[in-house]
Amino acid sequence: MIIDLHGVPGSQNGFDNSGQKMNYPLWHTSSDNIARTNQIIKTLASTYSSQTDVVAGIEPLNEPAGFFGNDILATTRQYWYDSYGNIRYPYGTSQQGAIVEFISDAFQPLSYWNNFMPWQNGFEGVILDTHYYGIFSQQEISRTWDQQVQAACARGNQLTTATLWTVVGEWTTAFTDCASKGTGSRYDGTYPGSTFIGSCTPWTGSGANFSADYKAFLRRFWEAQVTAFERGQGWIYWTWKLENADDWSYSAGLKYGWIPQDPTQRIYPNICG
Repeated sequence: MIIDLHGVPGSQNGFDNSGQKMNYPLWHTSSDNIARTNQIIKTLASTYSSQTDVVAGIEPLNEPAGFFGNDILATTRQYWYDSYGNIRYPYGTSQQGAIVEFISDAFQPLSYWNNFMPWQNGFEGVILDTHYYGIFSQQEISRTWDQQVQAACARGNQLTTATLWTVVGEWTTAFTDCASKGTGSRYDGTYPGSTFIGSCTPWTGSGANFSADYKAFLRRFWEAQVTAFERGQGWIYWTWKLENADDWSYSAGLKYGWIPQDPTQRIYPNICG
């Protein structure tokens, strides 16, 4: 199990999954917010330091919004250092614990984190968490199925250049953003500022209604991403089950066959070349 702190005082990204939806996050603007968050991580690390058969790692903050610029990035970098001490040294002594620290890439290219917390300087047990969704811009959502496969394979090449252990901690087989949360979809043009590409009806909802061609693509896309992401240190799929969008659901993929029961099985073994 990996414990991932998704919401902090003031919000780290303004997303609804941080607990506070807002235009600009405020976590990094308040020393009290940061101090409270550090205390939360200390408590989690202390609580689970003796339960490493269950908890392998702690991610002290999910998806801080580095795209807002250096103010939040500088705070985030320092917070990763503070969290390293809290997670890797949970006993209040010089004794190191076994729980690993996962750090978010904060929406930055992998190269941004090159030589951050290097093992040569004594840092151990640090894993970079990067999330891959090729659907949240007009350019990405306009890709053909083959282009989505190619883009996923290219991400695998990038993973090999990272200087930290790197895990793709969120990804999906969905190739559209049709599973909207009331904000509209770029794919069908209902998201503000987007351009219509097509109807969402064939691509989301119950897997029982997906065509054979679509399920075949989902299998190809699954294998491309797994193959690519295993060029790093592995992957974690998002999510196990979504209420009305089987294109996102691991459990539905198993049920309807586009995700194999054995995740090492391949029917497209050379999909990324």
